[in-house]
Amino acid sequence: MESNATRVVLSYPEGLSDWGRDQVETDRYRGYFARVLDRVAVGDTREEFVDVGCCGDSLDVPFRAERIEVDGDAVDTAVVTDATAVDYETRSGDVDGGWRVQSAAGPSCVTGDRE
Repeated sequence: MESNATRVVLSYPEGLSDWGRDQVETDRYRGYFARVLDRVAVGDTREEFVDVGCCGDSLDVPFRAERIEVDGDAVDTAVVTDATAVDYETRSGDVDGGWRVQSAAGPSCVTGDRE
């Protein structure tokens, strides 16, 4: 039987915009991961939806499991529960979004132009 994770560290690309970071750093987003990750292994990657705030568009951000801990000890796999702490770090890379609202220019619905 696998242990329950007490902490999971997920990474996302450093190229995620400030708007995107504001979305994933919320308690509700961390809580979402605690509900949906289930069994996780170091290195597992999954893309998750991030609302960009306007224009009816979304962004899929690749998250990767970097560390998993059970009572402070690093493990390779564990089960994530609603009691698991979810922390983030960044890794090198960009996020391919395409819409201006996802770029460094920030949220803007004025033109709707693609970059």
